[in-house]
Amino acid sequence: MLIIPAIDLKNGQCVRLKQGLMDQVTVFSNSPGEQARDWLAQGARRLHVVDLDGAFAGKPKNERAIKEIVDAVGDDIPVQLGGGIRDLDTIERCLDDGVSYVIIGTAAVKNPGFLHDACGAFPGHIIVGLDARDGKVAVEGWSKMTGHDVIDLARKYEDYGVEAIIYTDIGRDGMLSGINVEATVKLAQALLIPVIASGGLSSIDDVRRLCAVEQEGISAAIAGRAVYDGSLDFALAQAEADRASDS
Repeated sequence: MLIIPAIDLKNGQCVRLKQGLMDQVTVFSNSPGEQARDWLAQGARRLHVVDLDGAFAGKPKNERAIKEIVDAVGDDIPVQLGGGIRDLDTIERCLDDGVSYVIIGTAAVKNPGFLHDACGAFPGHIIVGLDARDGKVAVEGWSKMTGHDVIDLARKYEDYGVEAIIYTDIGRDGMLSGINVEATVKLAQALLIPVIASGGLSSIDDVRRLCAVEQEGISAAIAGRAVYDGSLDFALAQAEADRASDS
């Protein structure tokens, strides 16, 4: 299982939000490229990058910072990018700039035809991010709840040909309250494609709990606030995940 460090971008800085609230911001770095190099040096095998401004604006807003990150890691590790990606031209530009995987969130829910076209045009490069609370999907930077069931939508997107689903429990994201393993497993069991766990990863115990159910289809976990404030040691977490996978 991969532990994937997150780099969330706001106004060109690396930040973390508390429960997706743009007014609950902690700045961790003023240099996205330097932060990316630091994760690479610590042994990261993939980076998760979110353009927070883009997610709210509906179009990319931190392209310079994203390019810094991609240039910093080069061909060493893949970068997956989300936030405001809502048309095919934007996907093509991101992939041309060196991003390996594009994450579609709100647009997947509001415009499934676009997602279908994206999977056809860029096979192997499309990931869907599904953010949910109590099994129902949220959109537009978590600011709006929908009536869509997360498992039903994920199955439809699997049929379209998406590479993976990133599942975030928005009730726990940024709260260091522990990942929602039960809900993540329930989603993974309903799919054949991998599920990437997100939201609330806070300790080495969370990593162990996820590793124990990796065989259900959980391929990775995204680590945010915990690896920035020191409550979770990234290198230790990845080593623990590797041991669990090898056993």
